[in-house]
Amino acid sequence: MNLSVILGGEKYNFKSLKDVMAKANEEKSGDRLAGIAAETVQERIAAKAVLSELLVKDIRENPLIPEDDEVSRIIEQDVNEQIYGEIKNWSIEELREYILSNSTGDRELKRLSKGMNSEIIAAVTKLMSNLDLVHAANKVEVLSTCNITIGQKGTLSSRLQPNHPTDNIDGIIASLKEGLSYGIGDAVIGINPVDDSVESVKRVLHATKNFINEWNIPTQNCVLAHITTQMKAIQQGAPADMIFQSIAGTEIANRSFGISADLIREAEELIKKQGTGTGPNLFYFETGQGSELSAEAHYGVDQLTLESRNYGFARHFNPYIVNTVVGFIGPEYLYNNKQVIRAGLEDHFMGKMHCLPMGVDICYTNHIKADQNDIEDLGVLLTAAGVNFIIAAPMGDDVMLNYQSMSYHDVATLLQTLGKTPAPAYLAWLEKMGIYENGRLSSRAGDLSLFER
Repeated sequence: MNLSVILGGEKYNFKSLKDVMAKANEEKSGDRLAGIAAETVQERIAAKAVLSELLVKDIRENPLIPEDDEVSRIIEQDVNEQIYGEIKNWSIEELREYILSNSTGDRELKRLSKGMNSEIIAAVTKLMSNLDLVHAANKVEVLSTCNITIGQKGTLSSRLQPNHPTDNIDGIIASLKEGLSYGIGDAVIGINPVDDSVESVKRVLHATKNFINEWNIPTQNCVLAHITTQMKAIQQGAPADMIFQSIAGTEIANRSFGISADLIREAEELIKKQGTGTGPNLFYFETGQGSELSAEAHYGVDQLTLESRNYGFARHFNPYIVNTVVGFIGPEYLYNNKQVIRAGLEDHFMGKMHCLPMGVDICYTNHIKADQNDIEDLGVLLTAAGVNFIIAAPMGDDVMLNYQSMSYHDVATLLQTLGKTPAPAYLAWLEKMGIYENGRLSSRAGDLSLFER
């Protein structure tokens, strides 16, 4: 395995595959914080050159994380050895060219993905431009079904996020009505609770499910408490269509979240027996570059590669939706608009290459060097890339989590501008309610009197 290259008369030597993978990354403040980033643009180009010539088998046969790591074991056991055998002697550059080729479409990319572990997918991501990431991801259609099916080509679904700073039910329902009146919410009506207690979670689940049932809304509900809290609420009769959990790319980082694969399997059995979602996809996972470094569980591995491992872990459990919260963790990991946009495109592509129903919370915190124009730019790019869903909060301002996201209006604008529609079952309901006419928002959009008897 050659880890050196001469460029412009200068020789660049890299210590290990881990070193090459880190330094081949586009600029990320998290990698710099970890002390593993390329020092110069020239060194980054050299690392990309070395990586491009490495073989697929070089990546798999030189694991970056100890093989006794639970996430590593799950990723490896899910690799299709026959398909891997077809590509193991390809270079990473050849793999990139194949993915981008006009002759390689949805079915072949899904087949190919089964022969790749998460580190291989991360490696090819590092060689792609932003437009490459948009083009390649848009080839892949991933359908998933809880109560309805989302992910169809030509659609853009959304999570309606009516958070409230005190979990006030009236406030949540008012925001919920507004979102619905703009056609938002086919992916899920998902609330982040302030109070992570079982009683609070039960109250919000009952309120959202009652509203969904009253208006015959073809969607799903979820309260994004810790998985163990949701499980207790479900055991006590709360109506949950799916179970949520944040996940990470190493076993130690998952432990810091208070989870393990066994706990997720236990939750899976529970939601299948006592949940209100019809399935078969009953999980909602959330990720974000930098979480492993936050937990001091990154093993000196770059944040893009660790994020890819999130998706390898997630696909084992066949989720309904997965999203990366791309600008939420803060400037320690993604410093500015350029880094946030790049990470959002990377994460979406890597999720799709894992055959996941991939979404993005296109967002930023107020101490990051980004603004609303930047996340609107990313919204356009991801919609063009075929993202399954994005998250929307009232006026793009989450008053509970204190960060900026896409608004209900933003999602409606993306749908109309790029010629997309909500998921078919949801669109039919919107037409029935008079919120949509002929596949577009009607003049009654934003009218909350639609929900008066």
